[in-house]
Amino acid sequence: MKARQKRLILVVAGVALLGGAVALVLSAFQQNLVFFHTPTEVAEGKAPQGRTFRIGGMVEDGSIKRDADGITVRFAITDTARSIPVAYKGPLPDLFKEGKGAVVQGALGADGQFSATEVLAKHDENYMPPEAQDAIDQAHKTAATVSQ
Repeated sequence: MKARQKRLILVVAGVALLGGAVALVLSAFQQNLVFFHTPTEVAEGKAPQGRTFRIGGMVEDGSIKRDADGITVRFAITDTARSIPVAYKGPLPDLFKEGKGAVVQGALGADGQFSATEVLAKHDENYMPPEAQDAIDQAHKTAATVSQ
């Protein structure tokens, strides 16, 4: 084999290895990517089925219920236009309350129930995730135009 052929084989092998590494990194990134959706988007079917995503909004007043097992908590997240029922097993953050902002991460079931794996509550009365605040503002605008 000539030196030119050896160099060509090394360059092709290097490019193939680099391409494989890039494909692995992009695949890992895609699997860990979590999108944010509002309750209205989820109700309209714009959220992915069978994939993890986040829903943000307010915990609906009167919606927090504990199951008999003492671990499962059921509540609803709303953007004031639509509500999504959520089931979560585990301890809730201390600041998690009705009428307060929250972001839940999990997957949407075929029955429309959101199974949360993580619940995040706002850290003081002035904070709300920007996406959740935008969703609530948009819901208020939509409700105002519908009622006119």
